[in-house]
Amino acid sequence: MQYSCHLPTPFIARHRPQLVPDWSCEVGAVLIVLQRSPCDLAPRSPLTERQKYLLREAFMQTGLAIATQLRQLNYCADPFDPKTGQPLLSQPGSLWLDDVAVIRACLGYPTADRDGCSILLHPDWGSAVYPAVLLSSAPPEQVREVARSVTGDGGWLASESWCRKRSAYHHSFSG
Repeated sequence: MQYSCHLPTPFIARHRPQLVPDWSCEVGAVLIVLQRSPCDLAPRSPLTERQKYLLREAFMQTGLAIATQLRQLNYCADPFDPKTGQPLLSQPGSLWLDDVAVIRACLGYPTADRDGCSILLHPDWGSAVYPAVLLSSAPPEQVREVARSVTGDGGWLASESWCRKRSAYHHSFSG
């Protein structure tokens, strides 16, 4: 897995009430989780669907553990289901989160359209990547600290070389 933590884009900040309407706080950090798949996830097949299921389950376990610890520290925190774009712990809002668009905006990774679905293209893994996002009201440093305690330190993207130009004007949500 690879991880990175970012300040929210202006779009996420502006649309927080439509994403997690029961939050009474603003988004302080966006945690990006990228899992490498043993196979290319772009084509639809029983193998790729099984891999997506397994990677989704792994993210939900990790994301819920991170969110639980952040909530114990009195922050709002919610992993978003990569399949539905809805928060796992909070009341869903009128918009859903497009994790590929969020990651494109934060990391600048390219995307491709496959059968009406936006696919993230990792610079090293290509489309053998499963992206996911967690939002929190905690500052990025606190999210990093909690995520490290849950995941260990091995997957953090530590340098600027992985990050391309960030777009503040992405359209990450549909409703």
